[in-house]
Amino acid sequence: MGRKTGRKFRSRAAEDAGADVIDINMGCPAKKVCNVLAGSALMRDPQLVARIVSAVVAAASVPVTLKIRTGWDAEHINALQIARIAEDAGIQALAIHGRTRDQHYAGSAEYATIAQVKAALRIPVIANGDIDSPHKAACVLKATDADAVMVGRAAQG
Repeated sequence: MGRKTGRKFRSRAAEDAGADVIDINMGCPAKKVCNVLAGSALMRDPQLVARIVSAVVAAASVPVTLKIRTGWDAEHINALQIARIAEDAGIQALAIHGRTRDQHYAGSAEYATIAQVKAALRIPVIANGDIDSPHKAACVLKATDADAVMVGRAAQG
């Protein structure tokens, strides 16, 4: 089975199992994921990102969303480039974790990149990273003008 056929099969299988939305996670920083050119490692290859998201959107009859990070590392912040590729391919919403891959979950999330992406896109943008309380969610929404926030592991302590 070819790569394109495989993606079509998986997106259809997800729909057949009852998925109302297909979410592509290009935000995972785990070494075992990145070592097989998956998760946030994909952000290093914008052309591959374009091929993947285009193929999944074309194969799916439900909305397709995407989660990314701000970039691979501090020298390679490309969330805006990836976000534009995603929007052009038909992605319906974009979640952005406010850290690069090399940060994993250390340090503090930065929201300026998320605000920059939000200002440039027409699709909904969801801010993610360090949102551990209703107060922090309100602050992040104000700082980024995002359409929503994604609450993650930080909320559990």
